[in-house]
Amino acid sequence: MTKKIAAISLGCKLNFSETSWITQQFENAGYERVHEDSNADVFIINTCTVTELANKKSRQAIHKIINRNSQTIIIAAGCYTQLKPDEVAKIEGVDYIFGSDNKMDIINNIPILQKQDTPIIYVTKENNIFEPVFSYGDRTRSFFKVQDGCDYFCSYCTIPHARGRSRSNTIKRTTEIAQHAVNKGIKEIILTGVNIGDFGRANGENLFQLLLELEQIKGLERLRISSIEPNLLTDQIIEHVADSEIIMPHFHIPLQCGSDRLLSLMHRRYTTSFYAQRIAKIKRLIPDACIAADVIVGVPTESDADFAEICDFVKSLPLSYLHVFPYSIRANTLAAKMQMIPNEIRKQRSQEMITLGKAMTKTFIDSQISKKRPVLFEAEPFNTEMCGFTDNYIKVKVPANQEFVNKVKNVLLTQAIDNNEVKGIVIEN
Repeated sequence: MTKKIAAISLGCKLNFSETSWITQQFENAGYERVHEDSNADVFIINTCTVTELANKKSRQAIHKIINRNSQTIIIAAGCYTQLKPDEVAKIEGVDYIFGSDNKMDIINNIPILQKQDTPIIYVTKENNIFEPVFSYGDRTRSFFKVQDGCDYFCSYCTIPHARGRSRSNTIKRTTEIAQHAVNKGIKEIILTGVNIGDFGRANGENLFQLLLELEQIKGLERLRISSIEPNLLTDQIIEHVADSEIIMPHFHIPLQCGSDRLLSLMHRRYTTSFYAQRIAKIKRLIPDACIAADVIVGVPTESDADFAEICDFVKSLPLSYLHVFPYSIRANTLAAKMQMIPNEIRKQRSQEMITLGKAMTKTFIDSQISKKRPVLFEAEPFNTEMCGFTDNYIKVKVPANQEFVNKVKNVLLTQAIDNNEVKGIVIEN
């Protein structure tokens, strides 16, 4: 009887790509992959630790699966387990615990999985090995992990401890793996990593060189750059994206804070002026580009005046989306020793910034109505409609047509609807 494997991924798209790769390994070993709501012989929970809330959600997910089926072999893996394996080991019902790197080779570490009285822990402290991996299952888009780890050690962040030092493979190897993804029918690749702008540094290579090689892959129609630090987003990259037919006009550039004093306190490697220059250059060369930004509010010592300054700075930028996070105290970071902002104030400021972000998204989407954009339709028709994404990352709904699946079509954007989506009409290419 074929054994069944299920998995869930918490947190970032990087985790998503890794979870997909891990389950592919199990499928290659003869397991049947089933939905997370199904009963499975083995269940993997790929955890996150970016905030204390992420830790809590990771614990809740583990408990939920254990409570649903006590006979399922439970594997807890990822960033939370890397930082706090002993804490996870106290959860009754967990059988195996894997750290951030160890999780990528579960099937070979434990060829015979079985229930354990006491969890077996596979967590190493040094993360030195890196192999590119990609998500697979949605035949249209793939999250492609090209880098891992971070050397920045921002004062509020534990990810360097959870993910280790920055590392990547060679451009040659990375491109080979990308070709494998495209050979499976993938039309769009989204580059992911903890700090992808740092790609190739140890090999004397860089992200721009990787982009040039990836563009040459036969069959690849779209390439997106996920989150990239503003100080690593070079003029060369921006100018090339402006001229490229393959790299999409879509940037995710963490801001984190709109105050130079607080940016310095957070050990960020840029100023508000530099950040604004990056955004201005993108918009000058690519007026319809989508630009998303991460913003942390309520960081230690943030005064009312600081927050007002941050809001004014964010309002001054032509951003498309904001990803807002209230500051979360993380153990073993410099920020944890600083003056904390009361939790209620953090929540209030978070809501204010979210409201601002919604207004900015509306402005961006409204600016695209009545324009023609190329849309990659990635989903099977559902009832009378189907969905896809424009080059500048707007979700579009059109009348269903099976022939559009996994194809790029020109679409006239006609009407903004709820959930930041747009209705459109497919027109002749």
